[in-house]
Amino acid sequence: MDDTKVPRPNRLTRRRVVLGGAAIAAAATVFALRKGDRGGGHNSYFLALSRALREAGIAKPVLVIDRARLHANMQALRKTLAGSKLATRIVVKSLPARGLIEEIAQGLSADLFMVFNGPMVLDMARVRPTSDMLLGKPLPAVEVGAVCDQLAAQGFSGLRPQWLVDTPQRIREYAQIARSRAQVMRVNAEIDVGLHRGGFQSTEDLAAALDLIKQSPNLEFSGLMGYDPHVPKMPSPTRAYDAVIRRYRESVEVVRARTGPDTSKLTFNTAGSPTYTLHARDPLATELAVGSAFVKPRDFDTQTLTEHIPAAFIATPVIKAVGETRIPGLESLSGLMRFFDANSARAFFIHGGHWLAAPESPPGLEFNTLFGRSSNQEILTGSVSVLLKPDDFVFFRPNQSEAVFLQFADLLVYEDGNIVDRWPTFPVSA
Repeated sequence: MDDTKVPRPNRLTRRRVVLGGAAIAAAATVFALRKGDRGGGHNSYFLALSRALREAGIAKPVLVIDRARLHANMQALRKTLAGSKLATRIVVKSLPARGLIEEIAQGLSADLFMVFNGPMVLDMARVRPTSDMLLGKPLPAVEVGAVCDQLAAQGFSGLRPQWLVDTPQRIREYAQIARSRAQVMRVNAEIDVGLHRGGFQSTEDLAAALDLIKQSPNLEFSGLMGYDPHVPKMPSPTRAYDAVIRRYRESVEVVRARTGPDTSKLTFNTAGSPTYTLHARDPLATELAVGSAFVKPRDFDTQTLTEHIPAAFIATPVIKAVGETRIPGLESLSGLMRFFDANSARAFFIHGGHWLAAPESPPGLEFNTLFGRSSNQEILTGSVSVLLKPDDFVFFRPNQSEAVFLQFADLLVYEDGNIVDRWPTFPVSA
């Protein structure tokens, strides 16, 4: 028997093996946390848009509407609603410029609009005095009374918006406004179809509201409005949509029971940009409300709008291109930050900033959370692959349209490689 002993690793050797393995694992973790270079240059679309802006003498932040893309989105809506009885009501707050609204209204032969405050009612009265306006939210009685007086003073007393009511108290207040002015006001009842943002929640509440409206000779019931932007965000959009339709059907049945079976003259408004495609064959609604889908901001990148394309971009010049990103007070960590994120190597300070928008082109640009946001000279960082220089344009894509568009005095219209028009925005309003 061979009694030669096989040497065992001593404790120190085993420790080195363990520590070596740990070091390798740690190194792997470190390298896994590193962000690769995502930078690059403008593609052909943004190069052409940059040329158009330079040739137009633009050297400040602007919001650009691509007319061809806008019309492509209008065509997507027409295609979706082909063969449908549903009308399109244009949402003014999402498209707050006369030229933009007219472009869409004429293209769709539409004369229905959704407005959200007194100034919008007055603006649209001047733009489209014969249009049908539906309020997208209930307004305080003081504002409604003031708008009624201004409409009369400006010669629009024949214009009868559909004011939105959501509570018995609101109905009583509006009835008093109409009575004191010897008018008959149209009122549309907001129903809660699942968003839970207010409106009549039960069929009993809606029935009581209809009875209250009927009791006032100065109020005329004009229909229902149910908004459902929550549907695409639910775990089961199909189930959520079915619940919306069920709730709407119950409400329509209440209306027929209280006002009679003929509802042909009533407005049954539903949907919104995130859900209008789901309602294309809606058996109950008479119309759909659509706004943001025509320009498709980032918040509307949903499965329901895959046929739509972005048609609005913020363009702004680079003011300063810094060779190396250095954060005040953390200068010594600049190299470490570049190691972990290659897209933080260079710094670019732009004209303006802090919009509800995200960098779109060139690729790889990022906001810098350590430096912070700025509305004056916002910093964007990028890798060494981003070769921007002062006066070059950076493009952002808005998250939404309704608040962002109003931050720009004019919307620039881009078509066939040129800036061809300017559409002034409406006055700023909530």
